[in-house]
Amino acid sequence: MIRAFWELTKPRITWLILMSTAMGYWYGARQRWSWAPMAFTLLGTGLLASGTAVLNQWYEREIDSRMLRTRRRPLPEGRLSPTAAFTYGLILSLAGFLALWIAVNPLAATLGLFTLLSYLLLYTPLKTRSTWCTTLGAIPGAMPPLIGYAAAAGRLTAEAWVLYAILFLWQFPHFLSIAWMYREDYARGGIRMLPAVEADGTRTARQVLYSSLILLPVSLLPGLIGASGWFYLAAAFLLGLSYAGTALKLRIERTRGAARRVLLASVFYLPLLYGAAVLDAAVSRPLARVAEATWSMMKWN
Repeated sequence: MIRAFWELTKPRITWLILMSTAMGYWYGARQRWSWAPMAFTLLGTGLLASGTAVLNQWYEREIDSRMLRTRRRPLPEGRLSPTAAFTYGLILSLAGFLALWIAVNPLAATLGLFTLLSYLLLYTPLKTRSTWCTTLGAIPGAMPPLIGYAAAAGRLTAEAWVLYAILFLWQFPHFLSIAWMYREDYARGGIRMLPAVEADGTRTARQVLYSSLILLPVSLLPGLIGASGWFYLAAAFLLGLSYAGTALKLRIERTRGAARRVLLASVFYLPLLYGAAVLDAAVSRPLARVAEATWSMMKWN
């Protein structure tokens, strides 16, 4: 039973959410880095994310039972009762909200609550009604960096919204490639994501390509506005080219194999991009200070 409760929280997805939250906190903190507030930020966000995952599965338990990809989840298999799952999800969500409100700040808690409500009340019901579900789902899906930034800085700046835009755009190739790979299964479950309702995949491939192409310049903005340096800029450019390259391949071939390559590229893209931002602080800025000091000495001489 403990394993079933753990599975409901979708720990692999929660890890990605926490990584994005930590990145937002890192940008928002700058010189005021503190481990304790960050730990409470990740704890609260992780509990909210887990609670949202549980409540989403409670809502979609009948859909999950019709899909090969999801029928082995705890609720379709009957390993947990719907009542137990619903109660568990509420407890996790409330605990996460309170952790952010009490131990972090009200702004971070409010953003976390908005994420939960928009995901459950807008995105989840829309999945069986309209192909617009992907776009609406990307709104709460991109919230983790904002939560992290707000937790560290106590406010949202243009820098925070740039991080939001990066994650917002990243989601389209990622989730549409998954839906492409399992489109027959999604159709069986009544999920109306674009790959499940169009025959040839033309619009899906076009959306994947366009979003990856827009992501490329947007991902450069942290360097262009001074939040990161040249190392990040170079890494973001190369990663963006690679991501867009897999999307272009899907646009040409429109096969399951091409969709899988987009998915794999998306899985590596975010950790590498975030890693480049952290490394940039250890590479670009010290070198920039050395260059500035050298230039000052040359001017003095």
